[in-house]
Amino acid sequence: MPVAGFLALAAGTAGTVERVDRVERRESHGVREYARLKSLFDSFGHAMPEGSRRQLEEQLAALDPEWTAHQELGPGVTVRVRFDNGFVLDGTPADLFADAGGDLC
Repeated sequence: MPVAGFLALAAGTAGTVERVDRVERRESHGVREYARLKSLFDSFGHAMPEGSRRQLEEQLAALDPEWTAHQELGPGVTVRVRFDNGFVLDGTPADLFADAGGDLC
């Protein structure tokens, strides 16, 4: 993950998680293409000529690892945190934070 900035807070600065949101992760071109081809296959695969259907199955098989990896990631999680000093971070990926127990979500 690229770093866009740096925030240094005094040791012991506490905050409150005000909101946790699930957000869809960005889809790569391969993931979008898999979804498009899968829809085409599900809708018209039964009526396609054998050669076209086989070619479509091969394309789906080639994109399957990328699709599977995307599905395993699931949705992302962002948080809105209000620190005791009044500073607010909103829409921040939850994996950048840890609570006293070591895990936010």
